[in-house]
Amino acid sequence: MFHFFSNPQNVLHLSSRVLGVGLAMLLAGIYGAYLYDGHLSIVALVSLHAMTIVGPTLLKIGYVMRLLAQHRLSKPLAGALA
Repeated sequence: MFHFFSNPQNVLHLSSRVLGVGLAMLLAGIYGAYLYDGHLSIVALVSLHAMTIVGPTLLKIGYVMRLLAQHRLSKPLAGALA
């Protein structure tokens, strides 16, 4: 598992997926919790409201992962110079 995160290209691809899932959760949560006028059970409403919290959290995590991966990709490898 540590080998996966040691490759910045893998982290960059994973961050794109985390950003996509976070955005989808946020938009679905906003639509379902605030814009949808149909009858929903209390469990569904609580889940949709939770998605409006978890979605932005995943967006932030994905963005930080992307920044770290791009920073590591811009650095020259230490072993390549020797």
